[in-house]
Amino acid sequence: MPDAPTTARVRAKAERRDALLSEAARLFAGHGFDGVSIEDLGSSVGVSGPAVYRHFPSKQAVLAALLVGVSEGLLDGGRAVVETSADAATALRRLIRFHVDFALRDPDVIRVQDRSLAALAPQDREAVRDLQRRYVELWVDVLARLSPATDRAELRLRAQATFGLLNSTPHSARSVTPTRTRALLEEMALAALTGPATRAPTR
Repeated sequence: MPDAPTTARVRAKAERRDALLSEAARLFAGHGFDGVSIEDLGSSVGVSGPAVYRHFPSKQAVLAALLVGVSEGLLDGGRAVVETSADAATALRRLIRFHVDFALRDPDVIRVQDRSLAALAPQDREAVRDLQRRYVELWVDVLARLSPATDRAELRLRAQATFGLLNSTPHSARSVTPTRTRALLEEMALAALTGPATRAPTR
């Protein structure tokens, strides 16, 4: 069993790493990946720039930890939602609530992904995209249980469009209370995912 000082050091290191990732999201969202230096990042948590390298080998590694980490969290969290839901309808409502929680809690991470995904190393960029594809398919699987006659491509389009809605709206919702914002987002997402599609007449 580790002694108390060792445990405290491990905990402090983990907390500092988490703080660096949180500040990286804020700084990258506000200034862009290229507009933030390692010194800026270290200063934001009260350490020198070189001290950041005790946690990450490079600024690009910070970005990778941020974006791969959030994608892993969404996939793992989404799986837990589905696995603990009694039926597909419950799973869908809980998935929507889960993603709304993310969008409202981490808008800076969403901005960073939108603007800086291309700055990742190729293998990290592909890891993020693979995790995102699997997250989308998790939703599509639930939608397919609710609407088995609907083509998966259409269900996938609905899911991806819904992510666009949920991920973009919190940026412009400052004039609406958080409680009302959450309710509106959940209502609109459910309508987008389950409402009837209107087909244009063929000519």
